[in-house]
Amino acid sequence: MAKITVNDLDVRGKRVFVRVDFNVPLEEKDGRMVITDETRIRETLPTLNLLISKGAKVILASHLGRPDGQVVPSMSLAPVAVRLGELLNKPVRFVPACVGPEVASAVGAMQSGDVVLLENVRFHAGEEANDPAFGEQLAAVVDVYVNDAFGTAHRAHASTEGVARIVAKRGGVAASGLLIARELQFLGDELEQPARPFVVILGGAKVSDKIKVIDRLIEKADAILIGGAMAYTFKLAQGAKVGLSLVEKDKTDIALKALAKAKERGIKFLLPVDNIVATPVDSGKKDKKGRPKMDLTQPRVNVGDNIPDTEEGVDIGPATVKAYAEVLAGAKTVLWNGPMGIFEDPRFAEGTFAVARAVAEATQKHGSKSIIGGGDSVKAINKAKLGNQVTFMSTGGGASLEFLEGKVLPGVAALKDK
Repeated sequence: MAKITVNDLDVRGKRVFVRVDFNVPLEEKDGRMVITDETRIRETLPTLNLLISKGAKVILASHLGRPDGQVVPSMSLAPVAVRLGELLNKPVRFVPACVGPEVASAVGAMQSGDVVLLENVRFHAGEEANDPAFGEQLAAVVDVYVNDAFGTAHRAHASTEGVARIVAKRGGVAASGLLIARELQFLGDELEQPARPFVVILGGAKVSDKIKVIDRLIEKADAILIGGAMAYTFKLAQGAKVGLSLVEKDKTDIALKALAKAKERGIKFLLPVDNIVATPVDSGKKDKKGRPKMDLTQPRVNVGDNIPDTEEGVDIGPATVKAYAEVLAGAKTVLWNGPMGIFEDPRFAEGTFAVARAVAEATQKHGSKSIIGGGDSVKAINKAKLGNQVTFMSTGGGASLEFLEGKVLPGVAALKDK
């Protein structure tokens, strides 16, 4: 699992191509694009500052949005170069291309410790196609390759996998940045032989999104706590009524197999004992796909397994929160992936926030190691203002899930083993 990292490299005077994840949210304000959340930029600073201090010529590449191989001005990385320069307290030159003469000229003028940011690699169709010719163009100005973009490491794209293999093939080094090194440590090494009891919290919408993770973690966990809409598929599989709740009727057999496997292995597999439910009412509006938009009205606590036919489950209830918090209080390792309900709506956020508080308390008061598995879980714990009270928050959504499933991530596999 261990990979060569930037700590192991002598990069003085070398051209170091760093694949970062600067896929930040942008909004137009007063005629210009403004970054609304710079978390992903800040997360790269330890790696970038280390390379700068070591005298590297730092060439940064990233995608932003989904321009599908076309130049889309609103998805330019130009605003990121400005903000990155402020955070690094040094100029960051923006190059309005990612391959070609303009890039060669900018890199040729670099001194040790300089930083340039290339334009959005997804402005070229060759990026997502992992086109070898495009990979060679990117690699033309590279001595050393570093990947610090865990959120895209599950994609075999030119800048995440192709360039790494080209550089390695010609005798250069492909290494991990400090961010990916931490991801591999916490999602890999720390969960390989976790301190026990090991408690897993899984939420989100679909069992089908998480079934491989559930299957793998049943073999390692002492307890699994289920929330979110996926809980209703388990409830339906057990014969309960779920009303209008989001459910995967065709996945009940998978849910039953997971429950049977947990029972066979003596794993606690907890489902909600109560829920917050609401009555959906047609708002008279349409969503982006032309379907009726529903307003969720009359929220209340529903006790027991069955949800009335006219109501929808939207969060775990207070009795479930209490039961889950008691399990978490005794945990030594906690892995959390997926919210407990529709936490974006303040009326249905308490279950998710209460679990976040229980995880933070287990970490701060009982010394638990808490690992937050990326995506909406990180958004939720940040919204609860508890991000600084857990051990580790992954930067990967899909990448975290695939890694936890045991899949090989192309962007990691391409890096040199220690």
